[in-house]
Amino acid sequence: MAKIKKGDLVQVISGATEDRGGDRGKQGRVIEVLADKDRVIVEGINLVTKHVRVGQTQRGTKTGGIETHEAPIHVSNVAVVDPKTKKPTRIGYREETVEKNGVKKAVRVRYAKKSGEKL
Repeated sequence: MAKIKKGDLVQVISGATEDRGGDRGKQGRVIEVLADKDRVIVEGINLVTKHVRVGQTQRGTKTGGIETHEAPIHVSNVAVVDPKTKKPTRIGYREETVEKNGVKKAVRVRYAKKSGEKL
């Protein structure tokens, strides 16, 4: 089970630094989680150029050319950003009791291990 979910703010923690053309240290939101391959697609991270064949739509406008897309990155190379300190942190789970309509219910909550803040 991946601890990183869609919509999380993550930071790249491995690879080449920005001055060497890499993405280490950059932050972005998770667009998609590929759980079967243990990979995530992060907005603005690991951009690749893709050559798309030029075509025409029904209106006659041209499509295709060179496009940039986000490529998947392994889950182990990113860490969730702590909402309080804005630094990478690990994620834990804890049970909290929530009372709704007079009924107490145990709910599993994700939290940042550095600050204890709920995610």
